[in-house]
Amino acid sequence: MWCIACEHDGAFVARMEHVLEVHARSYDARLPVVCMDEQPFQLLSEGRSLVFLGAGRGRLVDYEYVREGTCTVWMFVEPLGCWREARVTRRRTALEWAEQIRALVDAPRYAGAERITLVCDNLNTHDFGSLYTAFEPSEAKRIMDRLEFGIATMGKPPLSIRDVTASQASANAALSVSYVRAFAPREASLSFDQHDSIGDKSDEYGGKYTT
Repeated sequence: MWCIACEHDGAFVARMEHVLEVHARSYDARLPVVCMDEQPFQLLSEGRSLVFLGAGRGRLVDYEYVREGTCTVWMFVEPLGCWREARVTRRRTALEWAEQIRALVDAPRYAGAERITLVCDNLNTHDFGSLYTAFEPSEAKRIMDRLEFGIATMGKPPLSIRDVTASQASANAALSVSYVRAFAPREASLSFDQHDSIGDKSDEYGGKYTT
C-alpha cells in the first residue's frame, strides 16, 4: 500500500519521520515500543449443521449463514519483544480505547517499563483526551505519564505490523462465533508469542476471560 503525501504537507512529513525513528530503535525492555490497532469484526454462525464425511474426507458446509452481530478486535504487538495480544470488546469508542490503554499500561509485562511508546494511526479516539473523558484527571494523568505517542501519518497510514497482525487474528478461528459466545457478554483477551501461529484451540495460547 502506498501512502502519498500532499504537496508541502509538513504534518505528514513530521509524523512519518517520527514513526520511522521509533521503528529504528533497538530493543529496550525499559522503553518498549508497542503497535496497536482495532478492527471491526462481523460474527457469523452456520445456518445449517456441518456434515462431516469421516476421517480425512473433509466436511460439507452450507452457504447459508446467520448474522450474530459485531464486535471489535484490538491488537497490541511488541515486535522486538516477540509478543502480541488480541482483545475483544462489543464496541469501539473513546471509552473502550481508554480502557484498552489502561490495561496495557497496567499489564504485569510492563510493570518495570519507564515509558511505553505506543504506535497507532490518527483515528480521532487515539488521543490523550480520551483518557480524560473516561477517567478522573489523576488517573488519566497517571496513564498518560507512562506513554509516548508515535502517531502514524496523516490520512491512511502505510500497512504496518499491527495491520497485518490484526487481519491475521480476525480471520482466525480463535475469534469465530464459537469463541465469542464463550465470553458473551463479557470481554476476552488472547495472548500468544509472536513466533507462534494461532490455532483453533485458543486455550493453548493463554486465552483468558475477564469480567
